[in-house]
Amino acid sequence: MQHKIFNIQNAHQFSEVALAVFQHQFKHNKVYRSFCDLLFIHPSEVSKVEEIPFLPIQFFKSRKVLSSLDEIQETFTSSGTTGSSVSKHLVTDINLYKQSYLRGFAHFYGDITEYTVLALLPNYLERNGSSLVFMVADLIEKSKNTESGFYLDNIQELARKLVALDKRGQKTLLIGVSFALLDLIALRKFNLKNTTVMETGG
Repeated sequence: MQHKIFNIQNAHQFSEVALAVFQHQFKHNKVYRSFCDLLFIHPSEVSKVEEIPFLPIQFFKSRKVLSSLDEIQETFTSSGTTGSSVSKHLVTDINLYKQSYLRGFAHFYGDITEYTVLALLPNYLERNGSSLVFMVADLIEKSKNTESGFYLDNIQELARKLVALDKRGQKTLLIGVSFALLDLIALRKFNLKNTTVMETGG
């Protein structure tokens, strides 16, 4: 299954794998199976990706959503709002999780070691359980670049770093939440030719 997921070449293969994943989740994920049963949906009646039911986010706040009996290696939580419950993403294979985003990055952006990775993620850095911080920290480490790193509130320093790297022709990846990126461009105008900006939402 994992090999097929990471080697999809066209829309037809995607549909085949998506349906196979749906069948796997129906069989091994008790919460998802119960949800499908309530909707009177069975894999034998699902032949298109569009027919696969999606589990509402509320279930990730109130149930353990798992399709494996293996030990939970990592628990990621949503940011949530004050006083509200958070959704939890329980990961039983952290290496598979890493493989997913690292291969996705390589497919769309190329070799991570060619980049300086700069991360502007205030709020996310200040709490535990952020999958975004986990992934970005791993990308920073994998870049093997001493100039890669996180920025919290020091956007003046980040602005200077971006300009300096661009002048050197260094490929740079700036990962940031929308409100922080807006603060950055309000600080000064940029004309960066070697920088890719990845907006993460938030």
